[in-house]
Amino acid sequence: MATLRDIKTKINAVKKTSQITKAMNMVAAAKLRGAQQNMEQFHPYALKFREFIGRLAAGVEDASQFSLLTPREEVKKIELLLVTADRGLCGSFNTNLIVSAERFIRAKEAEGLEISLTAAGRKAGEYFRRRRYQIRKSYTGLLNKVSYEDARQIGDQLIEHFETGGADEVYVIYSRFINIAKQQPTVVKLLPLTPAAGQEEGAGGHFEYLFEPSKEALLIDLLPNYIYVQILETLYQTSVGEHAARMAAMENATSNCKELVRTLTLTYNKARQAGITKELMDIVGGAEALRK
Repeated sequence: MATLRDIKTKINAVKKTSQITKAMNMVAAAKLRGAQQNMEQFHPYALKFREFIGRLAAGVEDASQFSLLTPREEVKKIELLLVTADRGLCGSFNTNLIVSAERFIRAKEAEGLEISLTAAGRKAGEYFRRRRYQIRKSYTGLLNKVSYEDARQIGDQLIEHFETGGADEVYVIYSRFINIAKQQPTVVKLLPLTPAAGQEEGAGGHFEYLFEPSKEALLIDLLPNYIYVQILETLYQTSVGEHAARMAAMENATSNCKELVRTLTLTYNKARQAGITKELMDIVGGAEALRK
């Protein structure tokens, strides 16, 4: 049975852990506010960009001149961009994304397709590297400060890989932020872009646009930027989801620490009372022995 000193040591250790988890909860909450504000400011732009590109691509007579719009006759190779966090202590956030990626990979491999992986986040890279998956590119530090340059770097290598025949289709798995308590792993097809995919979140109705220069000239310039914007949106969403998940996980950990302290304190008091009772019994027994 644990001694009073051991129980007291455990109580102090749990109290210190509670202070750490509470501090981490506060830090995550502060980061969440900033990240969520950035995401909410960027999201309308991403939606409008998606709507515009969808309408523009739908109006092009010969889409085959644009490699990013042209589906392959036969799909053999799939490139998957998996976006996770670099750090843990955020509950099942990274696990859910990795499980979704594994499910996607198994489904595509069952169809006889070859899968390669771009890991955006240390957790994704470490997990699949240990399991000897083919990781073509790996990135870290993307969610610390989400930037357009990072999205452009990833987008350029994915576009190059697609245009040179290294992949016939490109998908991304990221965490879509729904609310503070829910983040949903989501699979989105990045390449090739189809007009229907570009219009899925557009407003209803039909609009006539006048273009200067031509639609074709605009698409040549805007299609790569569309990919950058899509990737940037996934980074923003995943970043907010990470902070929300970590805040919830640290809040739960703090509550568990408090409950454990109460339980250990009760055990400590019972053990101390048992020790006092035993000492009193020894004193009474000794006094009775002296009387005899």
